[in-house]
Amino acid sequence: MVNQQIVLTYLYLLLYVFLSSGVILYNKWVLSPRYFNFPFPITLTMIHMGFSGAVAFFLIRVFKVMPPVKMTVSIRNVHYPISAFFAASLWLGNTAFLYLSVAFIQMLKALMPVATFLVAVICGTDKLRCDMFLNMLLISAGVVIASYGEINFNVIGTVYQITGILAELLKGIILNPITTLYYIAPCSLFFLFIPWFFLEKEGLDVDQIQSNLWIFLSNAMCALALNVIVFLVIGRTGAVTTRVAGVLKDWILIALSTLIFPESVITGLNAAGYTIAICGVAVYNYLKVRDLRLSSQLPGRPPRENTEDAYPGEGMNGSSLNSGNSNDSGIDEETPLLPQPRLTQLSRTQAGAYNG
Repeated sequence: MVNQQIVLTYLYLLLYVFLSSGVILYNKWVLSPRYFNFPFPITLTMIHMGFSGAVAFFLIRVFKVMPPVKMTVSIRNVHYPISAFFAASLWLGNTAFLYLSVAFIQMLKALMPVATFLVAVICGTDKLRCDMFLNMLLISAGVVIASYGEINFNVIGTVYQITGILAELLKGIILNPITTLYYIAPCSLFFLFIPWFFLEKEGLDVDQIQSNLWIFLSNAMCALALNVIVFLVIGRTGAVTTRVAGVLKDWILIALSTLIFPESVITGLNAAGYTIAICGVAVYNYLKVRDLRLSSQLPGRPPRENTEDAYPGEGMNGSSLNSGNSNDSGIDEETPLLPQPRLTQLSRTQAGAYNG
């Protein structure tokens, strides 16, 4: 008989791939001048933040499906910078859709391990090793080849996307998704208001939002659902599985984008460069797993329990799940990234809230 828990885990993974791809394609369709023609990425991100913050407020304060987390000094100290980087990663990532194809954006996201490694070396949390350095060169070479083969290459869009990757790397999401959005969304909304006032306020057509309210509401609902399903996936699978699912999602998304958006053309150099980059990402993941296993076998080192509600998940613009931007130290690659009893209780409350 098929194990029910295994079936549920694969169902969550399938939902993750579907929702993650759907949010990215939906955002592209909304923002693209060729389709819905709403070229206001900051406004779209603010709608996401406002909707998610309101839902989180009602779930925590009105329906009380989960208690609010006490704002300790340590949480308060990182609250504002996390909100700022969270807002920046979503804003910059969505802005890239105005200039670049979905397929090419996914290829650029292969640079995440490179950014992670460089920041870790600069901050002193990792050493400049020959094997890692050569692997970073391999990934970078693959992305450069893919960029050279991009027909609709745009410097501005590329800068936006790479800057968004750096912001994604630094945002460091904590807590579960509902509690995170309860605290982060209002603050991110404030940070987004500043560039929105100077960049989009004058040209914004409010009538377009009012007459197509169902489009923006459904788009925000998909983004919120993605954050929840990412949390459930992380709670049931190990880091290796989430990374494999992320790579699978990228390939599916590239294929779907070429079908949905005919102007998105994949050249031979695109495919060759991205394949090289993905091979480098696979080697990076292998090296990280090997290092973790070696460090866990060191004598006298006690096992570290993963007791925090870590949420390295996915941004509301669909950025990659566990793409190398989380801190891997002390995480068993073969076990769920969240403690199961706490996840089970949270899953029931969230399932009831979203199915109702």
